[in-house]
Amino acid sequence: MSVMKAHLAASIVIALTVLSSAIVTAAPHSSKRTPPSGMRWIPGGTFTMGSKDDSSRLNEGPPHTVTVDGFFIDEHTVTNEQFEQFVRATGYITTAERAPTWEELKKQLPPGSPKPDDTVFVPGSMVFTPSQRPVDLQDMRNFWRWVPGASWKHPEGPDSSIQERMKHPVVQVSWDDAQAYAKWAGKRLPTEAEWEFAARGGKDEKKFPWGDDYQPGGKFMANTWQGDFPYRNTGEDGFVGTAPVKSFSPNEYGLFDMVGNVWQWCSDWYRPDTYVQYAKEPSCHNPNGPTASWNPINPTQQERVTKGGSFLCHISYCESYRPSARRGTPSDTGMSHIGFRCAQTGPK
Repeated sequence: MSVMKAHLAASIVIALTVLSSAIVTAAPHSSKRTPPSGMRWIPGGTFTMGSKDDSSRLNEGPPHTVTVDGFFIDEHTVTNEQFEQFVRATGYITTAERAPTWEELKKQLPPGSPKPDDTVFVPGSMVFTPSQRPVDLQDMRNFWRWVPGASWKHPEGPDSSIQERMKHPVVQVSWDDAQAYAKWAGKRLPTEAEWEFAARGGKDEKKFPWGDDYQPGGKFMANTWQGDFPYRNTGEDGFVGTAPVKSFSPNEYGLFDMVGNVWQWCSDWYRPDTYVQYAKEPSCHNPNGPTASWNPINPTQQERVTKGGSFLCHISYCESYRPSARRGTPSDTGMSHIGFRCAQTGPK
């Protein structure tokens, strides 16, 4: 919803103003740590979090040493089928299915901004819409639009359906929605450190979960964008939208789609300088992220960490199908390329 708010806010404003390298050391696997159905046991260990390679952004550095305890994590992102079971059991109504209010929106607008027409206050969400030609990639309005009626059940709008996509990752879910599902399932969202450790699959300091080559032996390892973003996706990897979970090879921990397909919510608040703060600590053990959100680009929004990139990531725009890639997303935002997976704390 906040991306919609930001989109509205931007329109209103325009109208108003025309350590080190670390070898992964993992605890030995224990037969007592039998994972719950659909989950994998991730042995604790020490790794290098973040990156300074040519593809990394400033918020991914500096690389620093982090230790996490063992934990369980879903082997794939939550699917439409699984989320439907949750909704049927609880009657839960997602963020995108609720109408935004002026009280919520005006908190993110410059003081004195006029109230938009009441027709904009309807349930909906942000939908990726390919452009017809090359466009300015810095202006997301060129390929994202607010669509009334878009929700997890109708990812592209009221005329779309998930009936043929029950094994695809659920999308158009906010952080609040993901939290509600996790609580119902007796789980939680992973911390950013847990997520990145799991995504690396024991391959410390590698660019991708499988190594440093994006397409080893010519094989596609994740669902990303091929062609010209945002107007021509050739679908060479077999998909032009989301893919069914487990469509690509798992990493060394048996986890599918840790990069590509959909961005994934983590429990942490987002700050672009989080890794700078971690690097200052003499030891970083089970970090839970900052105590509050802060992003100078979106100072009025409360953002949580999303990781892993999506089917929309392309080297020319968002090469974020890497374990270290991170971004902040408003917690009440659902989009057509954001999903999640759950975690559980391991036995002591």
